[in-house]
Amino acid sequence: MTNALSQIIKERLDRQGWSYGEVARRGGVPRSTVHHLATAERLVRMPQPATLEGLSRGLELPLDTLRRAAAEACGIHLYPTSEPAPDTKEPTAPADPEVDLLIASVQRLSSDDRRHVVALVESLLERAPKDHPNGG
Repeated sequence: MTNALSQIIKERLDRQGWSYGEVARRGGVPRSTVHHLATAERLVRMPQPATLEGLSRGLELPLDTLRRAAAEACGIHLYPTSEPAPDTKEPTAPADPEVDLLIASVQRLSSDDRRHVVALVESLLERAPKDHPNGG
C-alpha cells in the first residue's frame, strides 16, 4: 500500500524517467530522503519544509501539491482557507500552509495536549506587539 506522497513521487519518476539521485541532485536533498519518501508505506511525521521545497524543485512540481500529499500521508487533512467567506464576496487571506497544518493537527491531540497548545498560543499572543495582527 502506498501513501499519497510516495504515489506522486513514483508517478513523476516513471513519467519523466528520472532516478532518485537525479531528483535529489536537482532538489538539493539527500538521495536517501527521496528514496524513503518514495517507498515508505506511511509517514510518521511531516517532512521538514526545506525537504518538501527541495523535493518540489527536484520533481518540478508545485510545493503545495507535495505539502498536501505529505500531510495526507501522515493522516492529516488540510482544509483550504483561501475561499471567500460564505457571507461576503471578499476572499479571506491567502492560504497559509502552516496554519492549515496546525488546524488539522490539533484535532489529533488529546484534550490535555490541546489545553497546552491553547495556553502556549495565549502566551504568545500576550507577548506579541499589539499594533500588528500577526505579532511580527
